[in-house]
Amino acid sequence: MSDTLVKPVIAKELLESLQTKIEEEKQVIVHCCFPASPFLGNLIRIWNSTYLFDNNSDHKSKLIHAENISISPNWTVVPFMRDFWFTLIFSGLPKDCKSFDLMEVIPEEGGFFVESIKRNSLDVYRVKISEAY
Repeated sequence: MSDTLVKPVIAKELLESLQTKIEEEKQVIVHCCFPASPFLGNLIRIWNSTYLFDNNSDHKSKLIHAENISISPNWTVVPFMRDFWFTLIFSGLPKDCKSFDLMEVIPEEGGFFVESIKRNSLDVYRVKISEAY
């Protein structure tokens, strides 16, 4: 008796529906730099109401995960005179998105804002965070 393996045939319709799921599950990774400050005691945090806004549609990508930064209402201490790096992971952007804004939508002044981030094929970005919008 031979052990012949037969390559399975997957229906074209199933492959197409899986491709749609892959597109829906894409995530956007944003490595953020909060520039060094000459002030002692700086604190930083991110709000769950931080989004990526597509510049050509009404789409906004939700914050899924934050690494190396506290989620509001908690705070993270920023090291004195050193750039502080943290990573934000967002839900996917639309396929036709060419640029987007990162905006922290909060009920007070000083939310993070990075304007017109040019889209790349990897959806991994490095940005310098600035306050105020």
